[in-house]
Amino acid sequence: MKKSKKVIVTCAVTGAIHTPTMSPYLPITGPEIAEAAIGAARAGASIVHLHARKIEDGSPSQDPALFKDFLPQIKAACDVVINITTGGAPTMLVAERLVPVHTYKPEVASLNMGSMNFGLYGMLNRFTEFKHPWERPYLANSDDRVFKNTFKDIAHILESCADNGTRFEIECYDIGHLYTAAHFIERGLIKPPFLIQSVFGLLGGIGAHPEDVLHMKRTADRLFGDDYFWSVLGAGRNQMPIATQSLAMGGNVRVGLEDSLWDGPGQLAHSNAAQVSRVRALIEGLSLEIATPDEARQMLNLKGANAVNF
Repeated sequence: MKKSKKVIVTCAVTGAIHTPTMSPYLPITGPEIAEAAIGAARAGASIVHLHARKIEDGSPSQDPALFKDFLPQIKAACDVVINITTGGAPTMLVAERLVPVHTYKPEVASLNMGSMNFGLYGMLNRFTEFKHPWERPYLANSDDRVFKNTFKDIAHILESCADNGTRFEIECYDIGHLYTAAHFIERGLIKPPFLIQSVFGLLGGIGAHPEDVLHMKRTADRLFGDDYFWSVLGAGRNQMPIATQSLAMGGNVRVGLEDSLWDGPGQLAHSNAAQVSRVRALIEGLSLEIATPDEARQMLNLKGANAVNF
């Protein structure tokens, strides 16, 4: 693992996991997403990871017109690295999920390293009232839903983005995903340095126990050596404990309202910037520093904001 006193902080601003009525602070419209991303950048985020939502009901969408409502605004207001999802939502086909990345050619895009069960139905035990008709069945039906990224899908995503110079946040939800990443590295489809984002605490993937974190790190070290930067994503209440463990081990972190709606026990986060500020306090408490966007670009060998298509 590449180690540095500069910590890359990714902020996942709004995503397909949470429904809009679970928190009044979740950004939905283009201006709201732009404001949230800019706020996260000003709080110290090196990278912002972005999804889009339909304005009328907050449901996930990969319509590039919706991304146009916030991508140029974020770029004009700050120099943060912009990372566009190729995951979209588990209900979407691969071709649909890829449209924004092919259209806007970002510096970074997320890429899940495999198909997996994606169980969100447990949220129904905590949330009982919903604003829009799609929300309850979206959660309830996740007990029979698979997020699909086959080997063929992953190869297509990597190959179709190669000419755009887009690099990837390699999302690994389980140990097998690390070996899948190693497979595509051996095929020459993923070039170093790698940003390996280990995801913990989502039903269907690896758990959030400290031993799970250590197991992912040890395996990644063995597979990727000094060619990768390690980052972690802890879902829900696991966000800050797992971020703390990563920082103590020399890693990087991802926070944001896509991954957790909380800013402490029973306290909803009022903004993405609040979560960035909280993890920044952890970073500085360990005598480390957040990487600026340009430092993150240099660390990850990104093409630069002037080479995107927005």
